[in-house]
Amino acid sequence: MDQIQHKHIEVNGLKLHIAEIGGGSKAVLFCHGFPEIWYSWRHQMIAVAKAGYRAIAPDYRGYGLSDPPTVPGDATYADFVDDLRSLLDALAISKVFLVAKDFGARVAQYFALLYPNRVAGVVTLGIPFVPPKPTPMQDFLPEGFYISRWMEPGRAEADFGRFDCKTVVRNIYILFSRSEIPIAKENQEIMDMVDSSTPLPSWFTEEDLENYGALYDKSGFQTALQVPYRANRELNTSEVKVDAPALLIMGEKDYFLKFPGMEDYIRSEQTKFFAPNLKTVYVPEGSHFVQEQFPDQVNGLILNFLKTHS
Repeated sequence: MDQIQHKHIEVNGLKLHIAEIGGGSKAVLFCHGFPEIWYSWRHQMIAVAKAGYRAIAPDYRGYGLSDPPTVPGDATYADFVDDLRSLLDALAISKVFLVAKDFGARVAQYFALLYPNRVAGVVTLGIPFVPPKPTPMQDFLPEGFYISRWMEPGRAEADFGRFDCKTVVRNIYILFSRSEIPIAKENQEIMDMVDSSTPLPSWFTEEDLENYGALYDKSGFQTALQVPYRANRELNTSEVKVDAPALLIMGEKDYFLKFPGMEDYIRSEQTKFFAPNLKTVYVPEGSHFVQEQFPDQVNGLILNFLKTHS
């Protein structure tokens, strides 16, 4: 971890924090999810750097150590995608491999659709390539579905506001590590689904939690609730297919597979309509945080993909 360097790059009027390691001529850009941050890629960054690649992991605008947007409630996916483009421009990187997790997979997919000549390949974890305008899952799940709750302005803010940032991250990590979709009961808040005595996952340490808590102490959750949960997902392109080489890594215990129709969509390879050169690999016992849970296995899959397509 000490080898990872940190700096801020001015992008679109904001200073974005990036973590970086490695000096190879080929670059790998890591896109985090929620409640993650650059730190969620710590294992993968070190591995790809040792293999000769330049690893770069930004905090999105409004996340962690990056500046917040002027109006967090106006942030969009398009802002995040444009920040990545501008970041690569600032670093004089013409082409990258994208490695993305959770909603970061959508950011990476949008980037690859808009800037195909700048993408050497795309690895996504936990979320497959989907239509640019996917069917809202909340239409098929109960009112207590966590995304429905977090889309409601003010509700998550009030729920999270009862706790410090470290406790919020702790509870979400515990919930999202399970194989069932987080759905609260009527009159129950999402944070109340986790008992204070519930232990952290065995692969997630108190030190990890301290790091996440400190980063969200800096940024809060305003932008994180806007993107991905409330933001406009419109994309200014008619393209729907990513032609770059692609790899999807799915934990077989990932609760995302329980989303209506999702497991069939992935296993039947309907995903290839949107990514024709996609390969899907399953990690037995892997949760939604598969890259932190089984870093050696995930590192091996990513490195094999990078070497194959470099």
